[in-house]
Amino acid sequence: MRHRFHALCPYYAMFPESFAQTWIERLTKPGDLVLDPFCGRGTTPFQALLMGRKAIASDISPVAYCVTKAKTDSPSQKDLLSRITSLKNQYSPKNWEQERRKLPEFFSWAYSPETLRQILYLRASLSWAKSRTDCMIAALILGSLHGETLKSPSYLSNHMPHTISTKPNYSIRFWKERNLRPPKRDAFELLRQRSAFRYESPAPKGKANVFMLDFRDLPRFLPKQSQHPRCIITSPPYLDVTNVEEDQWLRLWFLGEPPRPRSDNRSGDYRHATSTSFWDFISDVWRSLSRVSVEKMDVVIRLGGKNLDPKEIVQGLQATSVFTRRKVKLLYHEVSVLKNRQTNSFRPGSKGLPFEVDCHFLMM
Repeated sequence: MRHRFHALCPYYAMFPESFAQTWIERLTKPGDLVLDPFCGRGTTPFQALLMGRKAIASDISPVAYCVTKAKTDSPSQKDLLSRITSLKNQYSPKNWEQERRKLPEFFSWAYSPETLRQILYLRASLSWAKSRTDCMIAALILGSLHGETLKSPSYLSNHMPHTISTKPNYSIRFWKERNLRPPKRDAFELLRQRSAFRYESPAPKGKANVFMLDFRDLPRFLPKQSQHPRCIITSPPYLDVTNVEEDQWLRLWFLGEPPRPRSDNRSGDYRHATSTSFWDFISDVWRSLSRVSVEKMDVVIRLGGKNLDPKEIVQGLQATSVFTRRKVKLLYHEVSVLKNRQTNSFRPGSKGLPFEVDCHFLMM
């Protein structure tokens, strides 16, 4: 059975666990160290733990860090339920009404008043960056913060995609045109239900080392490790496909950001809209990868981008690998044709990414 932590928080532009499993099985043995410097929802490090490997992961996004940390350093179900009970007992609705009224119009359309008061309380009360139990609770909330409510009672919001947060003006217009009102949800009860569902699968032994930082800074932390990565399995941000600060703005808000989408690249989000800046970015990826280990290492990269054909991607990865100043050999590549993404149901006529390319390199 698929481990239920895998879908803890659906994420846009994520690769399936089967991708990580295939390469981990092919390139490593139990006890080896696996690295993903763009971990997203934590598929690679979590799958590595499930398979008896060790794992290191990093991401610049607080959402990615929270979800990955929760999956790879999970508390016991007993501690989790105890913390949820404690939070519920300390909750007072009247203390959060004034905060609820201060929020932009979007929130009154997205959430029922009582649900929003509970979300605000949890947002202020969880020490998700310091406590493994609070981190799991935050991740459970992130996974339920928005979604297709008309199809499932597992979401707190009005009807939205479950992988991205649509923009406020678009969302309000969408709901008004369809006469959709937010459902009445009890966040504490939903947390209990989600906890019971996720913990049907036993947590893996061990934990991953997870960092919230720019991938360029990762090599400074790795020399402290007693073991070098045996392989890297990762998927850097694609060319002009998604902007985390815009597409994940609602989840970022829950983790402490302002209550609106940002486009000022405050966190250093890696989206690039031009081919030149994108390949400069990939050059930096290679430079950093070459510094995480002095030993021979397999590097598996899944990559895509708008207006890039498969041949360009393979050639671009090969050309930029010279910045490692090491010998890098392409051993294998494969093109995967993609089907339409779920955003088409919310943005009719939108075009998804047509394909992705997987490349396996040996760095010597």
